[in-house]
Amino acid sequence: MRDVIIIGAGGGGPVMAKELAERGLDVLVLEAGARHADPENEWSSLENHMNSSLTGKLRYGPADPAKPAWYREQASSGSLSQVSGVGGTTLHYYGNSPRAMPGVFSGYRGRDRSAYDTRHLFPFSYDEMRKYYEWTEATLPVQTAAMGTKEKAFFDGAAAAGLSPITGKDITHAGFRPQENAILQPGGNAGKTSDSSQLTYPNATGCTLCGHCFQGCMLPQGAPRNLKARRSTDNSYTPMALTADLWKPGGKAITLITDAYVTRIRTERRWGRRMQVATGVEWRDVNTGERHSEDAKVVVMAGGCIENPRLWTNSGLPDPNGWVGRGLTDHALDWVVGVFDHDVGGARGTACSSRADFPGYGSIQNTANTPGIAANNLTNSDSGIRGAYTNGLGNSGAWDGDSGRVYGEELKDVMSDINRQMSILILTDDDVERQNKVDVSSVFTDEQGPVARVNIDKRSRSLRTQRNRNYLANKAAEIMRAAGATKIVRADWAPVLLHLQSSMRMGDRANNSVLDENCESRAVEGLFIADHSALPNALGGPNPTLTSQALATRTAEKIFQNYFGGTPWVGIENPVCSIDDIVTQAVIQRGL
Repeated sequence: MRDVIIIGAGGGGPVMAKELAERGLDVLVLEAGARHADPENEWSSLENHMNSSLTGKLRYGPADPAKPAWYREQASSGSLSQVSGVGGTTLHYYGNSPRAMPGVFSGYRGRDRSAYDTRHLFPFSYDEMRKYYEWTEATLPVQTAAMGTKEKAFFDGAAAAGLSPITGKDITHAGFRPQENAILQPGGNAGKTSDSSQLTYPNATGCTLCGHCFQGCMLPQGAPRNLKARRSTDNSYTPMALTADLWKPGGKAITLITDAYVTRIRTERRWGRRMQVATGVEWRDVNTGERHSEDAKVVVMAGGCIENPRLWTNSGLPDPNGWVGRGLTDHALDWVVGVFDHDVGGARGTACSSRADFPGYGSIQNTANTPGIAANNLTNSDSGIRGAYTNGLGNSGAWDGDSGRVYGEELKDVMSDINRQMSILILTDDDVERQNKVDVSSVFTDEQGPVARVNIDKRSRSLRTQRNRNYLANKAAEIMRAAGATKIVRADWAPVLLHLQSSMRMGDRANNSVLDENCESRAVEGLFIADHSALPNALGGPNPTLTSQALATRTAEKIFQNYFGGTPWVGIENPVCSIDDIVTQAVIQRGL
């Protein structure tokens, strides 16, 4: 019997695996996708090769590209952007690691408290969370992003639009700032040349400013896996977990099995217990079809906002209050692009190094992409086609003309010089709404059972969510106008399901949450969740990965205390950094 089984090795699972393995527990991690062991030779910077949802390296599907991607039913319009495999969607995230806004936690007394979704708060205080943020920030590590031309252009525009700088990591007022991100700072030749022959470790360290973040980070060339620039969990927490016995006295390396799709969580009734108890899992080898079973004292679900509700339902687990899979939030993303008559560095450097935050509304961030992705972003809309037709949803604001999809000559004009573009991603503080949900299809099945069905309809959003989204789109346009943009376009995206959160939410009330204050299931003892689905709300708008990882660290500590007789460590010990020399030597010794 294992001490702990963790289902999923995406953004949250490896965090918990590392923390528990470091303390000597026997941890098994089961991941449905692959582990990309040699990204320098497996990957490329070609957009379709890496990101195609059907055949790309970074898709949601099995390791074998000849096999079809795994299907999810979508009950409403939109697109899904997720990755299976070790690292999960952190394989193509931008490393953005801001903290949540304090107003989404219990006990907040700020004057803007009423601006948040106060019915669905974190069941503890921001002060309680701060130490877990600090631990995670030191482990990844999180640092202030490297700056360049596009960041200066954004900051100049924000200042001209009347915003003030934010200093520190806590978001206490509206303003602009550099990203806090999980990307190693450029060192040596990095950032000084685009000559690939000069970007080899150790002559180059950290971020090489290549601009291909969405295609996965494989630089600097020759660097040990834990010294690759961007801190996907496959580059940070996973190498630490796989070598815990080498760098931590008393530590025990995890067992990682890939191509292992968990199909059922097993439970049993025990004498004297008021609820079912998790006892293990059943999983299927996606290559051979063989089925296996494993027992454990504790089971952790870390398969993400879509797969967790699916697995829960297909396992026949109880849902006493009807909140399994419900309350899905996604930051109601949107896209605003400005065109300039001069170079603003639109596609140079790290993909996303500057932002502005607006407590009670959400956040915006200056986001660069390679040309194919940028064009794709301009052609996704729920408002119709600019200059041709609207479908009743098009609206006007500080941008030029109606919102909508860009096409034809206008698209060619906007895309004529990508370095004269400034693109801003809108991250709305959207409400937890019960009708936004993940359940299982009544029509489609695969080898693992009924597939997940996702329903998050933009047109039924709360008035507050719609207000916040429009407010932020106008702020983005005002910043770009103040920066000198000659043309501004708002796409008004149909849902882009990238920042998914809250489908198995924790909470302070049993009538509207799946998890308690320790992220343990209210209906099944010994069953925990350690990914974005546990987040109780949309965090006020900031990117979710850091908060999810800090919460997973807190949950690991609670498991260690409550199930294995351990003592707290966060705030008492010092975290071991994933780029420490002792960890690097362990990674090299194990050939990772």
